[in-house]
Amino acid sequence: MLSTPKLVPGDRIAVLSPAFAAPAVAPELHEQALERLTELTGLIPVEYPTTRELGASPEARAADVNAAFADSGIRAILATIGGDDQLMVVPHLDAALAIADPKPFVGYSDNTNILNWLWGNGIRGYYGGSTAVHLGPGPAVDDIHARSLRALLMDGAALEITEPGESEDVGRRWADPRALTEYGDRVPTEPWTWAGPPRRVAGRTWGGCLESIDGLAFLGRLPHAQELDGAILLLETSEERPSAGWVARWLRGLGELGILEAAAGVMVARPPVSDFEFRPSPAEAKALRDAQRDVVLDVVARYNPDAVVCVGVPFGHTRPQWILPYGGTMVLDGGARRITAHY
Repeated sequence: MLSTPKLVPGDRIAVLSPAFAAPAVAPELHEQALERLTELTGLIPVEYPTTRELGASPEARAADVNAAFADSGIRAILATIGGDDQLMVVPHLDAALAIADPKPFVGYSDNTNILNWLWGNGIRGYYGGSTAVHLGPGPAVDDIHARSLRALLMDGAALEITEPGESEDVGRRWADPRALTEYGDRVPTEPWTWAGPPRRVAGRTWGGCLESIDGLAFLGRLPHAQELDGAILLLETSEERPSAGWVARWLRGLGELGILEAAAGVMVARPPVSDFEFRPSPAEAKALRDAQRDVVLDVVARYNPDAVVCVGVPFGHTRPQWILPYGGTMVLDGGARRITAHY
């Protein structure tokens, strides 16, 4: 996978909205995110025409991505948030520009589309991170998020992926002034669930949000199974809270394509099970998470009983959130029950 030297303070980083333009809806939160980004890294954020433009066309959003890759002064790209239509942006991206000057692209959720496109062009990215959810809201940036952000942009460290012990499905509403100073309602987390043989596997990562992977499958944009031989799959679900039945269907699709069989390991994130309108009791929330965990273990074991599996890792749509390599190397140690990410 192509990569570039790590950044140093004073370098410029593009802050783009290749999916939904969250900064147009929550400008104060966005400004706080940019300030924190500079405080954490010393980098200089640079916005593009559609960063704060609601309803920008796929062509215009793609033009910003292309411009960021074309500008040699831009050394990384950070998405402001995800969305639901980025599959329309990808056909307008210029692979030659990205290959000529590969640089870290950081995003999650609908940004699965761009990350998968970069992966297909041999360029390493990073799954996770946004200005609207992880940098701007609350009293501070979560420690695990800050550590992985600095590692991928500047330090190049190998980090053990650990459990912070608390989690929120949603923060405060962006229109609520408390969004700038308070976290959402956080609850204690449960231990991760490990399955498969107690062995250590290392591999190049691929995956993303299952709702976006569904779209990639419709369009024939998924990697072939042989390209994922020995890979570590990163899979998660969004704030749309798909049922365990839908998760089972999506995983069976990956199984029938040979993707689950090809993988050496499978990591599945802690899923969000509540939102602003739906507030399950603690027992109901646990039952929803347990149901998704159980179908993951069942379907993966059916197609690949030799895969090392870990369910519950905080890298998806909950917060705090790790940012993980996408196309980089991760290690799942089923015996020691440890996960390591190489940035």
